[in-house]
Amino acid sequence: MIIPIFDEQDNLLPLHEQLVHELELLGRTYEIVYVDDGSKDASPSRLRQIAESDTHVVVVQFRRNFGQTAALQAGIDLSRGDLLVFMDGDMQNDPSDIARLLEKIDEGNDVVSGWRKDRHDELLRRKVPSWIANRLISWVTGVRLNDYGCTLKAYRRETLADVRLYGEMHRFMPAYASWTGATIAEIPVLHHARRFGRSKYGIWRTFRVLLDLLTVKLLGSYATKPIYFFGAFGFLLGAAAFVCAIVVLIEKLLPPYPEAHNNPLLLLAVFLATLGVQFVLLGLLAELIMRTYHETRGRPTYSVRQVLVGAEPAAKARHRADSHRA
Repeated sequence: MIIPIFDEQDNLLPLHEQLVHELELLGRTYEIVYVDDGSKDASPSRLRQIAESDTHVVVVQFRRNFGQTAALQAGIDLSRGDLLVFMDGDMQNDPSDIARLLEKIDEGNDVVSGWRKDRHDELLRRKVPSWIANRLISWVTGVRLNDYGCTLKAYRRETLADVRLYGEMHRFMPAYASWTGATIAEIPVLHHARRFGRSKYGIWRTFRVLLDLLTVKLLGSYATKPIYFFGAFGFLLGAAAFVCAIVVLIEKLLPPYPEAHNNPLLLLAVFLATLGVQFVLLGLLAELIMRTYHETRGRPTYSVRQVLVGAEPAAKARHRADSHRA
């Protein structure tokens, strides 16, 4: 379990009590990683109290507030389990849903995402922006989920092995996993109204998500071929410049024969052509940078799920697959 915490002093003890109850019922080994994201209230002392009383608990304390994405990344880095379950620390997610997420994982899925189908949040400030964001993210990434913003999700660790999270990109983790070939399922989960504390989300966060979505699209579709993205814009601008130049030429040849240098379309054609060349050159620079990046990492530009070789011992096949992942 990985749970980011920021100013949740009144929720921590009842949350931990519910979590332990549900996790013990599962009959699996577990650990709970609380990541304190620079809380200003009594959350650090409550977490220390929980850690001293429960050997299953790991508490990570940040020096200051770095945001939920950084907290989840720290949880991934410092946890040890093969299955990672994320959940908010505000008690709006229900720990009883953890068993259902793990059941879907056991069925062969790599990622199981929670869907707050009956959501108890403010309509205009939370639900409407979230609905718009979910539709937009699904359209851009091609991964159809009803609720990207629900933190309650389960992952096989290997699906996140190559993922590094920045900005507000934790909500795009299913898309990252999907691009490596992970199978994704979504199930409705319970959602409760907040009892203690106040929400840290605002409508302005939606705009940051939109900017991160652009980054995700570039990384997902053009990380190994950025020249295609920048080059497409360059050719479009060049085509627009060519059209403007043709119009200027036609106007020059037809009455009343205006002076070409006084035609604003000529200046627009020059501007678009220059901008188009710059986009192509920018794409070439991005291509060089990305190729240097991939080659210096010494990692392939593909992801292997498994290698099956006829009449080869299983241990050898497994070693071959691991060498591709290394």
